[in-house]
Amino acid sequence: MTQDAVVTKLLPNNMAEVAVARTTACGGNCGSCESCIFQSELKTPARNLVGARPGQKVVIESKSSAVYKAAMLVYLLPITLVVLGYVLAYLAGAAEGLCVASAFAGLLLGAAIVVLSQRLKKNHENDISFDIVQLMETGEKA
Repeated sequence: MTQDAVVTKLLPNNMAEVAVARTTACGGNCGSCESCIFQSELKTPARNLVGARPGQKVVIESKSSAVYKAAMLVYLLPITLVVLGYVLAYLAGAAEGLCVASAFAGLLLGAAIVVLSQRLKKNHENDISFDIVQLMETGEKA
């Protein structure tokens, strides 16, 4: 997965801080609606494989598998547990209110699993990391 970014500063160990424009679900034209409560750019460290300097536009890359794994954990697991909680209560013959309560319990369980998995993570090798792979002006690749 690649994105355009701008190098904001150099960091130790051949790293650089890059600013990445946040895309929005509404089309990205935040100036027209001004209802977005989030900042429009994110800053993150990236391995500086091409020797980029502050102010340069670059292309950064991350492992898609890490992004998909994080998305599945954060989005799919809680939703799956909501549906599973409701269905299991329904199949057990519970009343509608208890089915809804079971679904909510599934949501809480999913959220707890997400939080605990992040807190208990000992190694960070599966974290989402970024590499600067290309300078935009010159087209130089790593």
